[in-house]
Amino acid sequence: MEKLGWHPFFAQQISLEEMEDTPPVRVVEVHRSGLHVLGEGFDMEIPSGPEATVGDWLLLNRAVPSASRVLERKSLFRRRAAGTSRKMQLIAANVDTAFIVSSCNQDFNVARLERYIALAFESDVTPVILLTKADLCDDPAPYIEAASALSPRVLVVPLNALSDEPATKLADWCKAGQTLAFLGSSGVGKSTLVNALIGHARAATAPIREDDAKGRHTTSHRQLHFMPDGCAVLDTPGMRELQLADIQEGIDDLFADVASLALQCRFNDCQHETEPGCAVQAAVAAGKLDASRVTRWRKLVAEERFNTASLVERRADNKAFHKKVRAAVKHKKK
Repeated sequence: MEKLGWHPFFAQQISLEEMEDTPPVRVVEVHRSGLHVLGEGFDMEIPSGPEATVGDWLLLNRAVPSASRVLERKSLFRRRAAGTSRKMQLIAANVDTAFIVSSCNQDFNVARLERYIALAFESDVTPVILLTKADLCDDPAPYIEAASALSPRVLVVPLNALSDEPATKLADWCKAGQTLAFLGSSGVGKSTLVNALIGHARAATAPIREDDAKGRHTTSHRQLHFMPDGCAVLDTPGMRELQLADIQEGIDDLFADVASLALQCRFNDCQHETEPGCAVQAAVAAGKLDASRVTRWRKLVAEERFNTASLVERRADNKAFHKKVRAAVKHKKK
């Protein structure tokens, strides 16, 4: 159980009697047909039913598996589902460390890294940026410098995923009972890193297109793998879109310098553009704050607020808008 990531945090949620009647199992894969779970003497797939994701712990209802209960989570990664739906999509649960993977090539994107970091901060998960393909880059220093400037709380580790560096450089995080998640776009080497930590090929890999550094989806679904010492390693498909919602605290943590200045603005509803008394723009003018960083912060805050708006509010806004349109049409006819 400890090798699967069982901690006192989960044990204190249930009694010994409950453990006997409904033994805890961990979700290691999610399929359309159900959930693949592992536990003490259990390696099975149960029907869909519990609203669970990879990394979750369930109390297995052996009589009605679909009625199994999800234990309270230590952490949860989720995003707004792609497309026009406002549904939240669960990504992973009970992760201790998030390895945010990017390459030292055209894939490197500061704004994308910031999204993953904000998501990790909101989830109380330790983020670590891994810069792969540093060995193939003429000068990885600019990538390391740009990544290191994002937050003083985030370590940046450059490495060659095909060497023995993953095992040595990431050893401090790969402890028994810990759960690690590799996040990032396709082709950055997440599956290669998973295989390097496990010691043999468990996750499929494929080369990128060298002309634009674009990768293909070799991981089709999220899956927990286990190292020999009991560390759980989560491989995830590359996410082309990471729409964030309900992570204001995570954004504030990432942009702590900008957020603290925003509190000093003359107006509470300052948009930090041309308003008088804007402390943020004053810092930019004085060269104390990077203008591009402020632009990315404003964009992320606006997106988060929009995505977090309740469905009821959105419907009310749409209803009011259509009411105005109908009134305008009616007036025009008159």
